[in-house]
Amino acid sequence: MRDSDCTAFLQWALPRLKRSWTGYRKVRRLVCKRIAQRLKSLGLADLDAYRRHLATRAEEWRELDALCGIPISRFYRDRGVFDALASMVLPALAAAAAPRAAIDAWSAGCASGEEAYTLALFWAVRLQPRFPGVGLRIIATDGDAELLARARAGRYAPSSLKELPQDLRSAGFEEREGTWRVGDRFRDVEFLQQDLRERMPEGPFDLVLCRNVVLTYYAPAIQETLMARIAGRLRPGGALVVGAHEVPPPGLRELAAWPGTRMIYRRHPVPAAPSGD
Repeated sequence: MRDSDCTAFLQWALPRLKRSWTGYRKVRRLVCKRIAQRLKSLGLADLDAYRRHLATRAEEWRELDALCGIPISRFYRDRGVFDALASMVLPALAAAAAPRAAIDAWSAGCASGEEAYTLALFWAVRLQPRFPGVGLRIIATDGDAELLARARAGRYAPSSLKELPQDLRSAGFEEREGTWRVGDRFRDVEFLQQDLRERMPEGPFDLVLCRNVVLTYYAPAIQETLMARIAGRLRPGGALVVGAHEVPPPGLRELAAWPGTRMIYRRHPVPAAPSGD
């Protein structure tokens, strides 16, 4: 399959899946390889034949959509995010959450769980001692059942831990037969199969991490709708974390950049009621 042929196919197909071609330019070869394997399994000669197949079998669009998932994930991705969470964001959220005794967090598009487990490790090792009366509840969602099965298993190749600081690796993992297993103490994460375009957890949440999913791979026409739903699940004063090259749509007026951070936005707090005389 020629790159030009697959590019033309993706430019035709992705908008029909409510996905954005722009986000796929750098990863198109991975998707094209999957599509080539799909054509082989179906016994189809080329992409023209696949288009005809899609035209007569609506269920094949769901198969194609699954082929377009990009599960790029690793522990401690974007160190600056976690530095900002530790120094500014999580302490503020912990103070606000003290009456409830827990911070509620959501990892949206969690892939195989690295982000959710990083957050669990990071909180337990670095921050829990500073806030002993506050816990952390984590929900993690993804539309891919196979990725979620890996997340629940909690076993990872050494390469996925290469950016994780040594104190977190030592505290959080057990090495077994060439893989690293998340320790039982850090596995209290609720993994749910949900496609963000169809369903989301209700919340409310103090912290939402939605990185390199909606604002990278989904079509602009639905980005604002989905991000508005996500922002609406934040408590006032809650934090939204996006990817390194992502910016929430300008229509989300309830969000503002968290001062002193990159990639982190805050839902406007509820104004304090005026004091009576």
